[in-house]
Amino acid sequence: MKEIKSIIQLYNTLKGSGEKCAIAQVVRVEESSYRREGARMLVFESGVFEGGISGGCLEGDALQRSQIAILKQKPSIVTYDTSKEKEIGVGLGCNGIIDVLISPITEEASLMAMLQKCISERGEHVIATVTALQGFDSVQLGQSFYYDANASTLNDCPNQKLREFILKKVSEVLGKNKSKTYHFQEGTETASIFIELIPPQFHLAIYGDNYDVYPLLEMAKVLDWDVSLVGNIQKLKKEKLQSVQGLYPKDGIDRPKIDHRTAILLMAHDFKTDAANLQILVKSEAPYIASLGPRKRFDKMVREFEEAGVVFSQEELNRIFAPCGLEIGANTPEEIAASIFGEILSVFSGKQGGMLRFKEGPIHERA
Repeated sequence: MKEIKSIIQLYNTLKGSGEKCAIAQVVRVEESSYRREGARMLVFESGVFEGGISGGCLEGDALQRSQIAILKQKPSIVTYDTSKEKEIGVGLGCNGIIDVLISPITEEASLMAMLQKCISERGEHVIATVTALQGFDSVQLGQSFYYDANASTLNDCPNQKLREFILKKVSEVLGKNKSKTYHFQEGTETASIFIELIPPQFHLAIYGDNYDVYPLLEMAKVLDWDVSLVGNIQKLKKEKLQSVQGLYPKDGIDRPKIDHRTAILLMAHDFKTDAANLQILVKSEAPYIASLGPRKRFDKMVREFEEAGVVFSQEELNRIFAPCGLEIGANTPEEIAASIFGEILSVFSGKQGGMLRFKEGPIHERA
């Protein structure tokens, strides 16, 4: 989401200049690649760009090809085989095949409006993009359609059979929570459609107001996560709170909105406060609830809850991380913040958080 925000910001800054632009997007990956499907870069005809489709090795060539696409006003697919030593003049070493769709952005194009919607409205967004095409008159290569989840409709797709096919596959993408390319064939009409799931930004909800929240705020800012904080607002340094979207007084009524992309940190350093917050927040849909402190502190909480007739289910206990963080030898608040963010990311991605050197098989799941 951070990349999409940066692209939209540059686009809004320069669109009034009259300068033309194009979007280069990774739409297919075989084997290894630094970036995965969905990675984008916005390129203006002057060479100004934002975003990326690789670790830096493909951007120069993609920039030039984007400028050509702008000049011709015609979309195209470029395939990079990064296993080849001579590919675009450098030895890349990613050992994968990458398809990049390069599409000029016109005033009539709706893609930028779709991306703006993705960053403006918190929720699951789906964009279907045509990445290969044959035999169609009403559909164009590079054309994108937005899935309206509220109405369960696909906006602006003129071909009924293709629209019905995409809608069926959107349900599959949402069910599996994973973007995927699908292939349509009906008589002489064939198409490849990249159905991209763009989930809401990660949300960090901090319940605490001591000095150890500041490294967490700084790291969340770097990652461009949404942040809410509940605590004694007067106690906190105002200059450190610029990246916090929601500030909630600890004695107030209002509280952060918690969803399935929220990580909760209970760090009031007060046993009763953390316990009271835990009893309420464990009923939310947050997949990660961290309680700072040693295991015996949490065990004491559980005992006191049980004595009061409050028993956590196994599903609830699985979402509580106490003690929290990955075991990396963290001691300082900054190191502890890194440990916690690493654990949060591992939980959201369904990984164990171990060292990649010991991982069997590829880093990323193969299509």
